[in-house]
Amino acid sequence: MTPSARAQAAIEILEQVIASARDDGPPADALVSAYFKTRRYAGSKDRRAVREWVFQAIRQSAEVPDSGRAALLPLAEALFDGSGHGPAPADPDEARAGAGVVPGWIAPRLSPLVGEEEWPALTERAPIDLRANLSRTTREAMAAQFSAEPTPLSPWGVRLPADTKVTDDQAFAEGLVEVQDEGSQLIALACAPANGQVIVDLCAGAGGKALAIAAAATDARIIACDTSRQRLSKLGPRAERAGATIETRLLDQPRESEGLADLEAQADTVLVDAPCSGSGTWRRNPEGRWRLNPERLERLLVLQARVLDLAAPLVRPGGSIVYAVCSLIRAEGAEQVDKFLSRHSGFEAEDIAMAVGRSDGVGRLLTPGHDRTDGFYIARLRAR
Repeated sequence: MTPSARAQAAIEILEQVIASARDDGPPADALVSAYFKTRRYAGSKDRRAVREWVFQAIRQSAEVPDSGRAALLPLAEALFDGSGHGPAPADPDEARAGAGVVPGWIAPRLSPLVGEEEWPALTERAPIDLRANLSRTTREAMAAQFSAEPTPLSPWGVRLPADTKVTDDQAFAEGLVEVQDEGSQLIALACAPANGQVIVDLCAGAGGKALAIAAAATDARIIACDTSRQRLSKLGPRAERAGATIETRLLDQPRESEGLADLEAQADTVLVDAPCSGSGTWRRNPEGRWRLNPERLERLLVLQARVLDLAAPLVRPGGSIVYAVCSLIRAEGAEQVDKFLSRHSGFEAEDIAMAVGRSDGVGRLLTPGHDRTDGFYIARLRAR
């Protein structure tokens, strides 16, 4: 493919990404892969170059562009030359996507800790963080295995460059490491897992944090719950590879409380890693800015409050809820926790025994600019 033909391919994919963002369809990665499955003539260099154009265009625009052409024009106007298989020449008055990091409607909703000086870090490419499976190996051994540096905050992690291939390594196949951002590791650490405890991961998804907890407390009873059979089904093979024992429990919406009744007042810790805007993960999923809107955010806020209310009866006296969202939006973090405490007088804020992030309300906020992790809000709430 010529450079101009690569630009045209990027435009076509960006058109799909824009439509998918508006319709809550497949992610950009999946659209790129699908595009090239029907274009076998494109070599590996072509695919790599087109993918780079697509994600550069996504990263540079905070707002949804008018079109794929508008998205790519600011980056590659010289390639709009009208040559064979390339995009038609640009009109001087043609729409061009504006540069930016934070969509205008989101900016006033961010935590006050996330000032504009931090915004560029929100869409920088993220490194690859690995979590050493301490039930089978050490962080030092995995740092040597991957020629990696230890992560600065998590005692379990090592950090690799963004493009590192990990899943083909023998250490991954043997369950010695998992790919997990340092911020996610810190959420598991905030649970203070210990042998003999009962720990409920209420929104477990594919179980990344449950696996981290299991590696730190091999004799704990860990129950990973979710309402999605597809997400939860991924945990079994991962747990087998890691040598972890984790119970799974598929909850039936909207009757989740019935499926949790036997755990009432039994849990030492309930982890609520709640569904959220994902605004803390834009450096990995920059198109997330295009998918979020005020209506979707409002639905998420309602869901977060509901999941917290489901968690409260499960906690034994003296036990804790650890609430986490991969979000920098204050309504999902500090404000959500304040509302929970106003509804549940039997709970009080408890310090997280880690010197990470910055205080935000009664919890801690991790940000890419300050902590070099994904953005997370974490709070610990103790039952009196």
